[in-house]
Amino acid sequence: MQELKIPKERIAVLIGTKSEIKSKIQKITKTTITIDSQEGDVLIEGDSLNVYTATLIIKAIARGFNPDIALLLRNDKFALEILNITDFSGKSKKKLDRLKGRVIGSRGKSRNTLEKLTNTNISVYGKTIAIIGLIEDISISREAVEKLLQGSAHSNVYNFIEKQKTS
Repeated sequence: MQELKIPKERIAVLIGTKSEIKSKIQKITKTTITIDSQEGDVLIEGDSLNVYTATLIIKAIARGFNPDIALLLRNDKFALEILNITDFSGKSKKKLDRLKGRVIGSRGKSRNTLEKLTNTNISVYGKTIAIIGLIEDISISREAVEKLLQGSAHSNVYNFIEKQKTS
């Protein structure tokens, strides 16, 4: 059994139209999911491996991913990595917004480029940046995002990714 809290505005996404997303996750992971939509509490019951998989999928949805992308996590070759932007921005809301903007880029261009180059999916939501992808791709993606958060130029980060992919 696992209990977790998700943002209230993501509950509707987790449940889906006519409970289809919640039912799909339950069916795939062979778990029972109970959602308290007033508080944002989610209770997942089942055997430990299935509960772990369902927890990953729900965390991904809570961090802003589309349920179809989150469902990639049912495959054990895929992983979810969550970076806390406040580790780089401190308590400054202004710096947090600026760092989110660096990762997203103008009209999402930077994020899209990172996703294409690293073959991962990236979600910037709240105070976190979440990455879903193959385990070997996630480490490169995480390092690239961290470099951007530390202030590296976008072109240097893209060159870093290219070097990592060819080595």
